[in-house]
Amino acid sequence: ILRLVEIHDDVDGRAGRMSAPTDRDLIDFVIREARLIDQHRFDEWLELFAEDGIYWMPLEWGQTDTRLTASLMHEDKLLLTVRVERLKGNRTFSQKPKSRCHHVLQTPQVERRDEAANEYVTWTPMHYVETRYDDQQLYAAWATHTLKVVDGQLKIKLKRVDLVNSEAAFGSIQLFM
Repeated sequence: ILRLVEIHDDVDGRAGRMSAPTDRDLIDFVIREARLIDQHRFDEWLELFAEDGIYWMPLEWGQTDTRLTASLMHEDKLLLTVRVERLKGNRTFSQKPKSRCHHVLQTPQVERRDEAANEYVTWTPMHYVETRYDDQQLYAAWATHTLKVVDGQLKIKLKRVDLVNSEAAFGSIQLFM
């Protein structure tokens, strides 16, 4: 279990300012998130998202708009929950046998820390392999995690996955990168 945040009481007994997570906490969080996906621990993975968290995979290089430009994926927590339930379901015939995946991460870098705004941004170059039967797909990408502390735990506010070749024609990406 990661030590993320401590809450200190003010002199009058009110909960005071939280101490910020360390760079190591942020890096460990990103690595653990990839491991949960690789191990198909999707319910635990979903718990890493804040209630207003978003998973975004832009379609265009350098895309900044999530609404007026198409995306490969743009899912809030409700849609992520639906996808996780589908992946767990016995009647998901496109997942018999289930797809498997493997993340190869470079060391995540802490890009920005803003304790006042409760926002922490990491950037992680990665290779991601997804396989099912004899089909194996390799993707190269950069993952940008925008994290915040909620009730003493780090949560994903935004996970942005930029594929190196995002404009390419893709088959169905079954799992999460």
